[in-house]
This record gives sequence, structure tokens and C-alpha cells, in this order.
Amino acid sequence: MARRRKNRTHLKGAGATAQHANDGAPKSFIIKHGQVGTSVTQLVRDLRKVMEPNTASRLKERNRNKLKDYLIMAPTLGVTHLLALTVTDVAPSLRIIRLPAGPSLSFRVERYSLMKDILKTSRSSRSMGMEYLTAPLVVLSSFPPPSPETPPHLPLLMKSFQSLFPPLSPNSMSLSNCRRIVLIAYNPDRGTVDFRHYVITVKPYGVSKRVRRVLEGAPKKTSANSSSGFLDLGNEKDVADFLLRKRGEPSPGIDGYESAASSASSAAGDDGEPVSLADDYVGRNNKKGQKKAVRLSEVGPRMELRLIKISEGVPGREGAVLYHEFVKKSKAEAAALKASHVAKERLRKQRREEQESNVQRKKAEKEQVSRKNQKNSDEEASEAGESGDDEWDEDEEISEVGGSDDEHSEAPGSDEEESDDEPEVRPPTKKVRIRGKR
Repeated sequence: MARRRKNRTHLKGAGATAQHANDGAPKSFIIKHGQVGTSVTQLVRDLRKVMEPNTASRLKERNRNKLKDYLIMAPTLGVTHLLALTVTDVAPSLRIIRLPAGPSLSFRVERYSLMKDILKTSRSSRSMGMEYLTAPLVVLSSFPPPSPETPPHLPLLMKSFQSLFPPLSPNSMSLSNCRRIVLIAYNPDRGTVDFRHYVITVKPYGVSKRVRRVLEGAPKKTSANSSSGFLDLGNEKDVADFLLRKRGEPSPGIDGYESAASSASSAAGDDGEPVSLADDYVGRNNKKGQKKAVRLSEVGPRMELRLIKISEGVPGREGAVLYHEFVKKSKAEAAALKASHVAKERLRKQRREEQESNVQRKKAEKEQVSRKNQKNSDEEASEAGESGDDEWDEDEEISEVGGSDDEHSEAPGSDEEESDDEPEVRPPTKKVRIRGKR
């Protein structure tokens, strides 16, 4: 028999506080729609990793599930966004739907790279885990500022990406929760949007890589025989050889190392300005007030998106088309299309009201019929109770059986005369019991 696994159904301490803080955060479903390949399926999983912890990371789609099913169930579960990936004849397509009333944005995925592809090309791989316990920070880059010359669809595009992630509150936000960054960059030359995902790393400032290893500690070894947390200096004659000698160079003679080389080595790798930590950060020796170098390590996925269409409403109840990449309409055509959508919405509302009134009417008729049936049943029960007093009870027991009342009442005078002369001797009466049917 398998051992029962108990899942924790409540949160305590910091977990409950974080859950309470994320109550107003946007929540999302990320699904694949239709027949897709393995690469698009993996892209769906990578996007779920990006949107954690405010997404259904273990959501399982089935072939019989339709897009309408998710649109109906998502608002009931408190989901505010639906991201659907599908494959068309031209390229993969991504739809971002704001629930429950829209708008809906349709993108064409021009190019994309998965997480495993990004990690294979990186110089140093990272083991991810704790970074996904908090929501990422969203950064919008290269979008034009709002102005009369700015295309009207770009501000809506910015707000749509901003609404996918929790809003920033610098006064109440903890520095240790800033672990990841999602970069949304607009490319005006190509008219596309670049999607990038980074992990924030904090390194000591002004020291070389080997000195950094001394400060941060040696990486843990996977072998059981090797010690973890200690630097291996068995092949070095002096600690200066480990700190100042470059890889592949022989150790210096009696003169030793020059200070110029030491200063050049210590300044290597620090191109940016240092950052003073405003609070304690995760990691070793990352205390408040220390100067650190902040680096961004890309972990993927990476996408290049082209906006195709923006429409009001949700799929199945779409309204007016606010923007289309390939279809341009005149003002008269746009006005006629808007009027037709208004008429359809009015007709839909009228039908909904008629349906609700019919439901109420049928409910009232059903209650009236049930009340009438209850009244008839009560009357029948009362009539049955009254008639039951005069009927013969088969289970009733008769204790004594004598002469009938008519026989005793035929000659009352004769009995009285005989009783005066001599007492009448009567045999003892027998008790007869009559039992009913079993």
C-alpha cells in the first residue's frame, strides 16, 4: 500500500504574509491551443516559469478542452489573464486576453529561444530555484512617450504588458524579493517587441575573479570524496600564485609580482558603477550599505513578437477592432463596423434579459405547482385521518363476548322479575380473543 502523502493546506508566518500581499496581484493561465509541436509545448512551460508564482504552473490541457472552457472557468478562479499559444500556417501565434471583458491582443512569434537553449550558450550555468518564489520586475524599454504623434496602439500595448505583472510599490517592497527582471523592449525599426528574462546577480566590486572566489567561498563539489566550501591550493606554492597569476602562465621568479599587474587584475570586469545596497540582500556578505556590482544573467525564454491585431472583448464575443497590422479601414468603414458591433451588443443584451425573465417565470410557475400539490396532499391526509375513526381496526382486541345488545334489550321486564325472586346463576364468561391478520 502506498504511503499517504499529506499536503499542507495552510500557510504560516512569512508564507502567509507573502500570500496576503499577493492577493491583488494579477493571475494568469498559460495554455497551448490546438495541435502544437514539442518546442511550442516547452515554450509554454518556460513562460509559466517566468510568470511564477502567480500562474497555474501545473495546469494540464486536454485535447477535448476548448478555449471557451478556459474563458468561462478563469474568472471564477480569480484569473485575470489568459495567454494562449497556437501554431498557424505562417508561424506560432500568441494571444494575450484580459479577462473577463478584454481587450484581446494577437501576436505573431517571429523568433524564439527556449530556456535550455539560452543556458547551453551561456558561459556559466546556474541552478534555478529560489528565484521563482517572487514575481519578476517588469522593465519597458524604447517605447515612445505618449504624444499626439505616437500611434494609439502603443500606449495600449504598454499597459497590457504592465498589467501582466504585479505593480511596484517601493515603500513596501523588500529588496530581497527583487530576484528577476522581465525586459519588454520595442524595436521601432522592425516594429516588433523583444521579450527577455534575466536573473539578478550581485558580485563584489573592485576585485578579480580569484579574489571573489576567496570572498564568496569555493563552489560545492558533487563528489563525495572532495571537501566542499574550501579552495584547492594543493598545486600552488604561494597564495599569490593563485590570486595574481593568470591561467597557463608560469610562476614568477624571485622578484615576485608587480603591483601594476595586481591593480590591473583587481579592476578587471568592473565596467559599470557600483551600487550601494539599501537593505540586506540574498547571498554571502551582501549586507546593507556595501558597494556591489549588479549583473543580469539571461535565463530565457527569448521571443520576438509582432503585434497583429487588438480587438475589444474576448474570443467568441469580440467587439470592434482597435488595430490591425495588415487591414486598414477608412473612417466610414470603421464607423459602420462600430455601429454593427453596437447593434449586436444591444441584441445580445436583449436576449439575455429575455432569458432571465423566462427563467424567473418558469421558476415561479414551478413553485406555484409545488405549492398546489402540497396543499392537495395535506387535504387528502386530513380526509384520511377523519375517515379512519369510523373504520374497523383489524388489530383491535376484543376482551369480552356476550349476548348482543338486542337480546338483552328484548325483555327487560322479565329479567327484573326473575331477579326479585331468586338470584340467577350464570356460568362464568369465557374470554375470547380475536386477532387480526398477520
